[in-house]
Amino acid sequence: MKTINSILSTAIVTVICAWLTTGCTKKLEEDPRANLTPGSYFTSQTDLDAAVAGMYVAIARDGSWGFTSKMTSYFGSDDLTTDPALNKGDMREFDRLVGSSSNGSLPNQWVGPWVGIYNANNIIANYSKVPALDPASIAAKNESAGNAYFIRALSYYYLVRTFGPVPIVLTPVEEVSTSYPRSSVDSVYQAIISDLQKAKTMLTTTKKQGKPNVYAVSAILSDVYLTMAGWPLNKTANYALAAAEADFVIQNGRYDTNTPYDKVFSTNNCSESIFALQYSVGGNLPNRSFGSTSIPLEELALNGNSGWDDFYPEINFFKAAPVCTRTDLTFHTTIKIRNADKVTYTLVPWNSPATHAQHPYYEKFRAGLNGDGVNETANTIIDMQPSTNKETIIIRYPQVLLNYAEASAMAGGGPTTQGYAAINQVRARAGEAPLTPALGQIAFRDAVVFERAYECAGEFGVRWFDIVRLQLLPQVSASRDATENPIPAGTDFSKKYLAPIPLSEFSVNPSWTQNPGY
Repeated sequence: MKTINSILSTAIVTVICAWLTTGCTKKLEEDPRANLTPGSYFTSQTDLDAAVAGMYVAIARDGSWGFTSKMTSYFGSDDLTTDPALNKGDMREFDRLVGSSSNGSLPNQWVGPWVGIYNANNIIANYSKVPALDPASIAAKNESAGNAYFIRALSYYYLVRTFGPVPIVLTPVEEVSTSYPRSSVDSVYQAIISDLQKAKTMLTTTKKQGKPNVYAVSAILSDVYLTMAGWPLNKTANYALAAAEADFVIQNGRYDTNTPYDKVFSTNNCSESIFALQYSVGGNLPNRSFGSTSIPLEELALNGNSGWDDFYPEINFFKAAPVCTRTDLTFHTTIKIRNADKVTYTLVPWNSPATHAQHPYYEKFRAGLNGDGVNETANTIIDMQPSTNKETIIIRYPQVLLNYAEASAMAGGGPTTQGYAAINQVRARAGEAPLTPALGQIAFRDAVVFERAYECAGEFGVRWFDIVRLQLLPQVSASRDATENPIPAGTDFSKKYLAPIPLSEFSVNPSWTQNPGY
C-alpha cells in the first residue's frame, strides 16, 4: 500500500500542546518523539501523552479532517452541492455521481484516516512499556491506549463506509513495500467493534474536551450498530444493540439539548458535544470547514475577503425543510452584496439573479468560533476568515437521541414511548411540534431519518451515510431541482454508494479490484 506505508515511513507527526484540553495557542512544532520507533520510544507518560496528541493532530489537520475535502465523495447527498464551474471540479464530480479514482481530493479521505490508524497502532503496540507502579499512573497509561483504540476504530469506521472493503492493519508496519489484501466489510466492522469495546474498558466517564470517554464510545458504537443493520450487511439484529448503546448515553444524563442550535456551531465543548476534534489557528492547526468555505462568491467583507462558494444545500433539500427556528438558523437565505462604495451592502434573496449560484447557503457554518470565521451584523460583513478555532463535532447528543428512536422502533414492532420522547426532544429544541403519534414502524423510521437530515444538515457525511445504508439514491436524485449539477442519464445508482479506491493505491496493490462502477 504505497500511500499508507509511505505515511508510516516518512511522516513527522506534529505534537500538539496542551490546547487539546486547555485551549493554548502555542505554535505547534515537530517533535521527534512522534516518530514512534518500536522498542525505543516510550519511557514516560509524557512521551505517551505526546504520542496521543500527535495522533489527534494527524487526523485533524488540513489534508485529513480539517477541510471540506473530507466530504468530497459525500456530495451525492442532497444536503451538499457545489458550484457548476469555478475550481470545484473534485466535489462537482461526486455531486454528479461521476466521481473517479483519479479525483484530486479523494486521497484526503483515504490517507487521513490511515495516518490516524498507524499512529494508533504504534501507541497500542508500545504503551505497555511506560513504567506505571501506582493506580493513578496505570489509569493514565490505560487511558492513553483507550484513546488510540477509539481513534483506530473511528478511522476505520469512516474508511469502511466510504470505500467498502479495506485492509485491516492492527500492528506497526515497517516495510513500505508491504501490501495487504482488502478485508471484507463485515471483518472491518468486527475490528471496529472490538476496538471500541476495548476502549470502553480503558477510558473514564469524565468529560474532557477533545478526548473520548466511555459515553463517546457508546455513542459511536450505537452509530456503528445502526449502520450495520442497513446496507451492505443488513444485520437487522444490530438494531437492538444500537438502541442499547444509545440508551446507555441517554440514561447517564451527562449531555443535553439545552444549547441553542446556532450556539452549537459557534462555540466549543457545548452541552451536546460528545466527541469533537480540536483546532488552533495560532497553533498552526486551523479548521477550514467553517468561515469562508460555505459563503457565496459574491459576499465580500469590508476587509476585502470573499466567500469560497465550496458547498451549500440543494434547492429542493432547502425547500423541504420543516418550518421551524432550526431551519432559520441552519440556512443563509439573504445574500449581502457589497456596493460600489465598498462600505454599504444591498441585501437580496438567495434566488435573486444578482447572485452567482442562486442557492441558499449554510448559516450554521459561517461564524466559526464566536465569529472568528465570519464577523458580521444584519447589514454588514465586517471580516471573513477561512481558518477558525471551531471544533469539528464528530458525534453530538441529538444524533444519539435519533439513533435510539430509530433503532428501538426497528428492533421491535414499531415505535416505543421512549423512542417518541427521544425524537421529540430534538424536535422541541428545533421549534417543532411533537411528532405525529401512533405511526407505523417504517413511517416512524422515515420520520427519524428526515429529522436527522435537517438536524445534521451539511455535517461530515451524516446525511450521506443515511442515504447509503437505506439505499436512498434513486429517491434523492429524483427530487433534485433541474438547475442542479446534472446527473448523467442511465446512471446506475447501485454502484455509487461507495467511493473508488484512489488510483495511486493500485501501483503497489495490483491484485486489488476497484469498487464496481469505477
